[in-house]
Amino acid sequence: MPAPSIRDIPEPLLGLLKQGSRSFYLSLAVLPRPLRGPMGIAYLLARTADTIADTRILPPADRLRQLAILRGALDVPRAPALAEVARLVRAGQPAGWERALIEQLPTCHALLWGAGPQDRERIQGLLALLIQGMQQELARFPAEDAGRIGALETREDLWRYTYYAAGCVGEFWTGMVAAHCPGLAHRDVPRLARLGLRFGQGLQLTNILRDLPRDLRIGRCFLPRQELARYRLTPEALLDPAALPRLRPLLEEIVRATLDCYADGRAYTLAVPARELRLRLACAWPLLIGLATLRRLRREPALLDPAVAVKIPRSQVYAILARSAALAWWDRGLLRYWGSVERKVLDDPDPEESR
Repeated sequence: MPAPSIRDIPEPLLGLLKQGSRSFYLSLAVLPRPLRGPMGIAYLLARTADTIADTRILPPADRLRQLAILRGALDVPRAPALAEVARLVRAGQPAGWERALIEQLPTCHALLWGAGPQDRERIQGLLALLIQGMQQELARFPAEDAGRIGALETREDLWRYTYYAAGCVGEFWTGMVAAHCPGLAHRDVPRLARLGLRFGQGLQLTNILRDLPRDLRIGRCFLPRQELARYRLTPEALLDPAALPRLRPLLEEIVRATLDCYADGRAYTLAVPARELRLRLACAWPLLIGLATLRRLRREPALLDPAVAVKIPRSQVYAILARSAALAWWDRGLLRYWGSVERKVLDDPDPEESR
């Protein structure tokens, strides 16, 4: 019996894709058709690995073991051990998106092996890097209920973390696009891969700032300890929302570093020929949504309060989609739009003002 084609993603998995990430699903839906299946299954398998890494009912050592089983199973067409992985992890999940995703693990594995060999190898390579990063996190940070906070030590550690969490996705995306979009066949693919890496790192830096207070309360600080010490701060001090004014200078540094990464994301997007409109939009949307999110993060007066969720409203997302879609064919117009959004990240005279 032939393996299922990766382009024929079952409806339940399509529903999970839509539920799992509003921003990624937007990019996935607009991608050229040959890319949607491989990109979708790569995302679902990556989120499956992430769910395993975050299953608190399992001790970190058990999670590391299940991640290793998953990593090995990706390289073989038949992996009966995945059924046991799914059973153990599913038992630790309440009813909801993550549990439904874990139940689909055997289907996702079958779809991976229904892909062409080159696509499968690229997906396997990406997942190997993502899982390696998750394993490093589990080894570095204490268990969520340990009552203490682990932290990255240096800025180099931060850049390494953002590579394994998202920078490698930019490299993978570039490889997939170069393989499936003839319009990019003669582009400088190694340069695009470098730009894509930085683009991914910028998106992950934005996630770090957005999730900072909630990560602290499960024992994880992705702001480097050495960088905090320059402002006489510790990870533990950030548990007090009143520490935000002292943290502001470091946040400004990270915001500017993120904007530098987004500048590479802009160059990446403009390197996509305007005639590849779908692909250009799939790159432009996360960049513009990331910039808008970064602006709100910088303005948020309760950034260290775990009860505050910083995200841009759906109406603003729709406005970004509409305006960028109208300009995507025109480099100069798209650049002007990006410029206007980017300037708003830094143009607030009082970062403590209420939204």
